[in-house]
Amino acid sequence: MKKIGIYYGSSTGTCAEIARKIAAALGVAPADVHDVSDLTAASAAGYEVLLLGSSTWGDGELQDDWYDALPKLREAGLRGKMVGLFGCGDSGSYPDTFCNAIGLLYDGLKETGCSFVGGGVETDGYDFSASSAAADGKFVGLALDDINESGRTDERIARWAELLKAQGAV
Repeated sequence: MKKIGIYYGSSTGTCAEIARKIAAALGVAPADVHDVSDLTAASAAGYEVLLLGSSTWGDGELQDDWYDALPKLREAGLRGKMVGLFGCGDSGSYPDTFCNAIGLLYDGLKETGCSFVGGGVETDGYDFSASSAAADGKFVGLALDDINESGRTDERIARWAELLKAQGAV
């Protein structure tokens, strides 16, 4: 199994809980699940696969800790690494910026030479009007609405875990 590190940005604890659930689904040790505020270029360099998560805030923005973390990730040198993205949003209150943080992470890392995995999640079954994380009916990572659709979170994580396995990330 590849060495997987999970980094999340979470202000209320939701994205942290999602990260732990993803780790359990993939068999990733708790020691490899990190708050992104603790990210260093050296810590990220120790992983072959990085799974990165953020909740979406305000008008479709990243969770605050990611603004310092993204430059550190770019500095780490992601060429040849696999990167998967996941995020939390609130489609009921913010249907026009649902899970935009995933799209912001994607845009912030697409020029690093990493290989994105876990994309292609169908938007069917989600209730939102717009997202920078979606194009042509697919998300660039795993989008979750644990506020309005908590009953679907575990099922969506399980499907994403299978997708990551099929794409050779696990």
